[in-house]
Formats: sequence, structure tokens, C-alpha cells
Amino acid sequence: MKHIGFLSFGHWTPSPQSGTRSASDALLQSIELAVAAEELGADGAYFRVHHFARQLASPFPLLAAIGARTKRIEIGTAVIDMRYENPLYMAEDAGSADLIAGGRLQLGISRGSPEQVIDGFRYFGYAPPEGESDADMARRHTEVFLEVLKGEGFAKPNPRPMFSNPPGPLRLEPFSEGLRERIWWGAGTNATAEWAAKLGMNLQSSTLKIDESGEPFHVQQAKQIRLYREAWKAAGHTRTPRVSVSRSIFALVSDRDRMYFGRDESQDQVGFLGEKERAIFGRSYAAEPDALIEQLKQDEAIAEADTLLLTVPNQLGVEYNAHVIEAILKHVAPGMGWR
Repeated sequence: MKHIGFLSFGHWTPSPQSGTRSASDALLQSIELAVAAEELGADGAYFRVHHFARQLASPFPLLAAIGARTKRIEIGTAVIDMRYENPLYMAEDAGSADLIAGGRLQLGISRGSPEQVIDGFRYFGYAPPEGESDADMARRHTEVFLEVLKGEGFAKPNPRPMFSNPPGPLRLEPFSEGLRERIWWGAGTNATAEWAAKLGMNLQSSTLKIDESGEPFHVQQAKQIRLYREAWKAAGHTRTPRVSVSRSIFALVSDRDRMYFGRDESQDQVGFLGEKERAIFGRSYAAEPDALIEQLKQDEAIAEADTLLLTVPNQLGVEYNAHVIEAILKHVAPGMGWR
């Protein structure tokens, strides 16, 4: 068995060719797709967060709205860029959204990726002090976030408060029990995957990672997952961690599928993040179901993960994206032993 969800970047553009022409379209269609995915039997609705872009940005209003419209499906992010976040205010937002959803939030966070502007986090009021990198700042924000999610009091109460307080130091409210165990780290390297394991976060590994060995992407990603699990065990955590991978996978079961993706013969790609970091980007999959199943069986990282996030072309509309999800659940998942 494997958890199968979708991951949307929430792209929108005013182009006549787009089915998602405004920010309003992107948000409302995201809600409708989550509702449709739940009805189809999918396990998760996840969303990417990008700032200064025509994509989804502030995630918590969207997550809360989906939580109010659905009953079962997991609701998450992949990922929130912690360079931009006030970890205490974020904990309040996350607690609120999780309570609305009945404890179904699965928050993916990370250092983030190159954005649309230079050092965009500075416009949000965050700058790493001298001697600290933006990645260090993101991890520091993360550690504060994880600490306050424990629900322990830390703030000295006012001796003459406007409202009565419980005894002792105060914690952030609203507090959602169990959310701390549903935080995931989006790791781009083996080292950050091991760091996430030590801190007791679940692991999200996307379609991109720093090229650390020159091997095929799925092989490097599978090794990263195994290193993460070894570090988790060494840290002495008692619960079983979760691991997700993201993939673009299209089962060609209609003429429309073949028109959009039938010529996709994708292979791994190598490029650079910034000036120095060599990155490897995983391939997409598009084929008739029987051929697709055989291709996916060769993907070592998918086999290692317990959760698969299907990246969806959201600008093709809710109806078509629901079809993409259904085709995987109906025509591919049983043959892979996922259902």
C-alpha cells in the first residue's frame, strides 16, 4: 500500500490558453480539485508555495478552506520556504488550519529554492546575521517552529492580564495536538535529509536534488531516503517516519492524454542552482498503463517511499486534473501493488 496524493504549484496566467487565469481561479480551483481528489479516493492534496510569482503563495487560508470542505484527505504543503516565515505566527496559523481540518495537516517546509527575486526574504523583514547564510536562517526558523509546536509554555504572563490565564508560562494558541509529528522537511541533499531525521521530521524528496554522485536521479534519491532512515534510527525516535517523493506521471488512456503528453520522452536533466550547485532533475513519465507500470517498477525511490505525490498541470483545469489522478488510481496503482 502507498499513500497517493497530488501536488499543485497553482500556476495562473491571464493567457487565453490557460484554464487558470487569475489568483482567484488558482485558489478556488485548488479547493475544488482537493474535493474531487477525495471523492476519487486519493490520499492527499498538497500545494507548493512560491513568493513574488503567479502561483500559490500564503498557504494557510487555502489549507483551512480545504479542511472545511473535506473530511478525510490529507492536506499539506510541499514546501513552505522557511526563510520567509515568522515561526511563531506560522505556528498559530498552522494550529488554526489543523484544527479546522480535524488534524489532517501535513506541512512540508524547507530552506526553499531560488525565487523570482533576489533575496526575497529580505522584503519580508528577514535577513541572516553576519556569519549566517540564508539556509542557516531557514533552519533556525525551523527549529523555533518545531519547539513551539510542542505546546509547552514559554512566555511570562502579565500579572494584570485583560483575561484570566492558566497557571505558569503561556504557550501559543490555538494548539493542535499531534501537529509536531506531521511536519516534513524538503531535503535537497543527503546531509539535510539526515538533519531532518535527527530533528524528528518526516522527509519530502522532490523531483530535484543536488547531484552528489553523478548517478541517475532515482538512484541518488533512493540512497538519500535510506540515509535518512538510518539517521532516524540512530536518533532513537520511537515512531515510524514517513517519506514522500514527487513525480510527474501521466497514464495515456484518452486521446486528450496522448495529445498533451504522448510525445513525452523525458530523461533526467542536469543544471545549476545559483552559480555553483550542480542539480539533477528527475524525469517525467508518460505512457500507456501497461508500459507505465513497467517503467515505474524501475524507479528505486518510488519503491522506497510510502507516499507518492503526483505533480499536476493545474492550468488544464479541475476536470482534467481529476482525470489524471483517477487514471493513476484506476489503471496504474493496482498493477504497482499500491492499491
